[in-house]
Amino acid sequence: MSDTWMSDVIGRRVEVGGEHATVRFSGIVPPVAGVWLGVEWDNPERGKHDGSHEGTVYFRCRHPTGGSFVRPHKVNFGVDFLTAVKNRYVLEDEPEDDGNKQVVTIGNKPVETVGFDSVIRCQSQLSKLREISLRNCAVCCAGHPGGIASACPNIREVNLSKNLLPSWDEVTRIADELKHLETLNLSENKLNFPSASPPLTGTFSTLKVLVLNRTEVTWAEVLRCAVGWPVLEELYLAANSICISERPTDVLQTLKLLDLSANQFIDENQLFLIAYLPRLEQLILSDTGLSSIHFPDAGIGCKTSMFPSLQYLVVNDNQISQWSFINELDKLQRLHTLSCMRNPLTEGSTAEQTTRQLIIARVGQLKTLNKCEILPEERRGAELDYRKLFGNEWKKAGGHQNPNENRPNKEFLAAHPRYQLLCLKYGAPEDGELRPQQPLLLRNQLLTLNIKYPNRLDQKITEKKLPEFMTIQKVKGLLSRLLKVPVSELLLSYESLKMPGREIELENDLQSLQFYSVENGDCLLVRW
Repeated sequence: MSDTWMSDVIGRRVEVGGEHATVRFSGIVPPVAGVWLGVEWDNPERGKHDGSHEGTVYFRCRHPTGGSFVRPHKVNFGVDFLTAVKNRYVLEDEPEDDGNKQVVTIGNKPVETVGFDSVIRCQSQLSKLREISLRNCAVCCAGHPGGIASACPNIREVNLSKNLLPSWDEVTRIADELKHLETLNLSENKLNFPSASPPLTGTFSTLKVLVLNRTEVTWAEVLRCAVGWPVLEELYLAANSICISERPTDVLQTLKLLDLSANQFIDENQLFLIAYLPRLEQLILSDTGLSSIHFPDAGIGCKTSMFPSLQYLVVNDNQISQWSFINELDKLQRLHTLSCMRNPLTEGSTAEQTTRQLIIARVGQLKTLNKCEILPEERRGAELDYRKLFGNEWKKAGGHQNPNENRPNKEFLAAHPRYQLLCLKYGAPEDGELRPQQPLLLRNQLLTLNIKYPNRLDQKITEKKLPEFMTIQKVKGLLSRLLKVPVSELLLSYESLKMPGREIELENDLQSLQFYSVENGDCLLVRW
């Protein structure tokens, strides 16, 4: 084994027994003869030491058990891109026989070839590829210059996740031969990124989707490389310990989706640095530790100039515990989809359905919450209940049914910025609506409903008392037993006293009567 080879392996990404690592040392480790490679494992639990042996430090690891010494013959240094493509996508050649022989003319001489048809079939297969996945195929380099462009000229989408690529420079060599590349997934490659902005070569001129999850990339490195992504629309940066350190002034201006999930150091001040990306429509902030947000440029009832195009926001698995966070979201100009599951605010003692209604009432433009569409009837019910729930607090704060005397204090308006708007929409709550409730008593949760059977004139109208939180599925079960009709054949709807002449379908079996704003005296319509 040559000294040149030994020095070249330092820094190489390798695979050993199914685990990935980086070579940190190559040489002799006395007293055992022969060459050893010192590797730092991606999974520190795989190692045995920190790069030291019998008091001598051969290399250093970030984790005290992150290192091991292994023999070179046990290490897989990987394959080039085109070899990996052929291994995965080219069908095995048929056995060579006389029928596979051809005579071709090279110059003036006839030459007999064997396997010529197989070569043609191989080239044909690769040239048709538009989407390829080489996940965990030990790809380490681009290979011979020109080989990829010649064999795979039509590739648009490439998955290179969990490979042995050592650097962004090597990624650039691969992409330089993929002239139509639109989607590139590099997740779980421990890449070295350039310390300065790479030269503008047009390599990524068609790239629209880039996935860099778990690549240890920093925000500064993203911005340096982003100069070469002129049309990028989606950028995934999950689980990189990213801290947004500067504003992207001249880059990422075409970005529509940004995923910052599982970066534990993101806070509202960092979000302000990306708040003016002009086309950003989707922002994913799950599991970032986020607890608060405030748009200082917008007062109560006003819209913020930040995130001007944001329509879709995900803040699942965070530390959101205050309603002020939800109130601020109403300031976003175009937000219509929100997911905020598994936060202290939504996982507390308040019933899940009640929490959903409160969010809907506080954010007026929402159309979808936690992957469930908000129907007009649900919004109306949520806003009416909200108006009623905080009516007494509103009166104590200075609210009044007479518009000339309606002056709630700043504290109430800050806590309930949409309340005044809801009073304009539905009218101020009357005293009869604001009598204290005793929700823990069953009689206060029962609805008295008239049940009609429009298609069965022989069936008499009946009156039933049903719990307001009873699901449509359970209502059907009850009616099925009473009418001796299979549940699958029952269709339910209702007519509200407040909306005479309008019939509302109860189409979601998992929702409750209260979800559909069914109230005392309403008429339940049953068909089969």
